[in-house]
Amino acid sequence: MVSLSKTIFKAYDIRGIIGKTLDAGVARQIGQAFGQAALAKGERTVVIGRDGRLSGPELAAALAQGLQAAGVDVIDLGVVATPMVYFGTHALDARSGIMVTGSHNPPDYNGFKMVLAGEAIHGDAITSLYQRIVDHDGASAATPGSYRTHDIRAAYLERIIGDVKLARPIKIAVDCGNGVAGAFAGDLYRGMGCEVIELFCDVDGNFPNHHPDPAHPENLQDLIRCLRETDAEIGLAFDGDGDRLGVVTKDGQIIYPDRQMMLFAADVLTRHPGQQILFDVKCTRHLAPYIAKSGGQPLMYKTGHSLVKAKLRETGAPLGGEMSGHIFFKDRWYGFDDGLYAGARLLEILTREADPSALLNALPQSDSTPELHLELKEGENVALMDKLRSDAVFPGHEQIITIDGLRVEYADGFGLARSSNTTPVIVMRFEAETPEALARIQAQFKSVILAAKPDAVLPF
Repeated sequence: MVSLSKTIFKAYDIRGIIGKTLDAGVARQIGQAFGQAALAKGERTVVIGRDGRLSGPELAAALAQGLQAAGVDVIDLGVVATPMVYFGTHALDARSGIMVTGSHNPPDYNGFKMVLAGEAIHGDAITSLYQRIVDHDGASAATPGSYRTHDIRAAYLERIIGDVKLARPIKIAVDCGNGVAGAFAGDLYRGMGCEVIELFCDVDGNFPNHHPDPAHPENLQDLIRCLRETDAEIGLAFDGDGDRLGVVTKDGQIIYPDRQMMLFAADVLTRHPGQQILFDVKCTRHLAPYIAKSGGQPLMYKTGHSLVKAKLRETGAPLGGEMSGHIFFKDRWYGFDDGLYAGARLLEILTREADPSALLNALPQSDSTPELHLELKEGENVALMDKLRSDAVFPGHEQIITIDGLRVEYADGFGLARSSNTTPVIVMRFEAETPEALARIQAQFKSVILAAKPDAVLPF
């Protein structure tokens, strides 16, 4: 038996290592606590699903037992992508759902992404589940909840295929990295009229080929090679649970999500002129002007898929997106992040062009770094950011944005340092018009960080 650890209750989800911080016993406790929280909001039914991880069946079964012990009815969707559980909370008679997923983490991880009464829970709402478990007297509901299975596959695929229309047939390559998206991606895009080359679409929780995380270029090399060697026009890649999208052009360029957002925003704004378009602090400085030029109001916000979802609901924005690959369509969809659906919407736009890669490659871009991580000890990241906020001086800057860490804007680029909400890390990203400007901005950040913490081991 693994003893309950507060460390698995993260900012946006619950995540642990199987046999060390997470097992069936912990999953059952989480189910019962979530069930109680659902009942407190007047919810009687919870939808659950799981990705392709080897620990999934045992955790999902225990989760269901916990939910039933709280007196909640369970609808089990089986092996699905995370967005299919979210879809279930709209399509079925249930507004709450739990997905058993380790997302893009290594094979020995697993966890839970949760929607409670129609809202993706985060922060204090997740910590309060821990407190419920600690305070619980061990009693079960007098009448346990019911359990039934439900196959949502056809309804989900039909909902997308019925709405998203291609302008012409297209041949695509799809790399699912042996994640759960592989069970659905081929059928979805073929149903829309694509010819599909499938790479690593057999679901295998060992991830034998490469890690299912399209945010890292090394995981896209097979897809790049496939596009080079075949007549496929475009490549789509998905993370382990199917809520994030990666895109590769015919000539091997990676189109990161902040540039994907330019196309999505321009399209959505044709139907929602003048509306706000939401994006996180890690996105390129070219995105805001592109949104404005397309007739929208750019709104920069904090990083975190649950936080963006909450802000989307608050503002009524028809579209939101994160640099990490979570794209949220409220236009023609439900406002949750869905990599498979984002891929469908991208293909709808790209098939209007004779050369989709030319359209993607023409999107504005600058020299930039990927996400860089300054690894620290537990708690040091928060203390360091506090010190930088109070003491750091950035000569020549035009603006400092403090909604999430420090994003320092210059005439020719930006630098970002923000504290991760999930690990003891300072996340950094840099972008500039020239390699020289990029080096100058990085050097400035290096000097202020070392002034605040002389023993910091910087990743650049």
